[in-house]
Parts: sequence; structure tokens; C-alpha cells
Amino acid sequence: MNNLKVLYEDNHIIVVIKPENILSQGDNTGDISMIEIIKDYLKKKYNKPGNVYLGLVHRLDRPVGGIMVFAKTSKAAARLTKSFQNKKIDKRYLAIIHGRMDKEGKLIDFIERKSNGNSIVSKNGKEAILTYKELDYNEDGDCSLVEVKLETGRHHQIRVQFASRGHYLLGDQRYGVEDKQQICLFCYYLAFEHPVTHEWIEFKEKPENKGYWTSFTV
Repeated sequence: MNNLKVLYEDNHIIVVIKPENILSQGDNTGDISMIEIIKDYLKKKYNKPGNVYLGLVHRLDRPVGGIMVFAKTSKAAARLTKSFQNKKIDKRYLAIIHGRMDKEGKLIDFIERKSNGNSIVSKNGKEAILTYKELDYNEDGDCSLVEVKLETGRHHQIRVQFASRGHYLLGDQRYGVEDKQQICLFCYYLAFEHPVTHEWIEFKEKPENKGYWTSFTV
């Protein structure tokens, strides 16, 4: 077994914590991904020979940690994918942003993904919508802990929308100020209808208390 943190598992799905700086799925870097880690876990746990099926139904950016659900059957994968597409999944993030905004609000932009892998706010982009609310403010560090809920799923959406308003995420070396800290973005809440039992299930997890996260009681 590896050090995979499993929050829930049955015959159809597995819900885990993706550590920061781990890929959701493999890319051209050849670095280890959650797909490989979970497949290895399942193979060893159930002593399965050959290939193990695992369906990816959503992603988190490489530097972002948090809760992810994977499908253990193709039927579960199809149903979960449909739930994500139809916005029937309740997925929320915690983020620490520079400065302070209104206590709560909705951000609406158009985001375009560029060939260099970055995204920008552009009239040529696709609509990007999120809602947020402030949970706490740290006066000494001039930063705010916010809960974010996406209405759309654009590339680097949370990071770009806040940064475009001068409220970059702390630790975001791509859209914020370069420093040595880890980006403060964590998928802390995930709730959805089970693809087979149809029971509504929810999961909540705190980010590790380190780096900028120590500025708040999460």
C-alpha cells in the first residue's frame, strides 16, 4: 500500500485526497499521477492481476490539493461525468487571497487559454463565473480566507479571476507574486449523488496547517 488518504470506497467509487503538486492524470512530464497511485493501491489491496479500471471524472490543477472522486466502473464513470457536466456536484474550495474584497460576491469574466498554458481575462474567452464569501481576514498579513464555488470550470479559473482584480492567491507563482510558498487553494468540500445507490454523500477535509494556511483557523 502507499500513503494514499482514502475518505470513502465501495465497489463503484473511491474518494481520496489529492496531495499538492501531484498530477490528476499523467502528462508529457512522465511524473506520477493520482491515476497511477490509486491503480497501484487497488491492485495491491485486492491482489488484482493485470490492468485495473479507474475513471477520471474531474481534475485539480497540479499544485492544488483536495478532495477528488474517481470511478471504479465504467457505469459509475459515465454517471459521475454527467453529474459534473450538469452541475449537480457541490464542489467548494478554500483560498487565501491578497487583500480584502467585498464580504461576498459573484465574479463574471471571459477567460481565454493561451498556447503557453496560461489563461487570461479576454473578450475572446469563454464565460467564467464563480461565487465567493469571506470567512476571515488577517490584518497583519493583509489577506483573506475565502470559500469559492465555481459555476463554470475554466482553466485556472479561480486563480485568474481573483488575480485580475489585484487579489491574487497567496503562493500562486504563475498569476501572483513569486515566492517559495505553496499556493493556497484547496478543494475542501465535495458532495454528490452516488452514481449507483443515488444516496447524497458529502465529504469535507481541511488543508494541512502549514505555510500561509497557519494565518487562519480553518
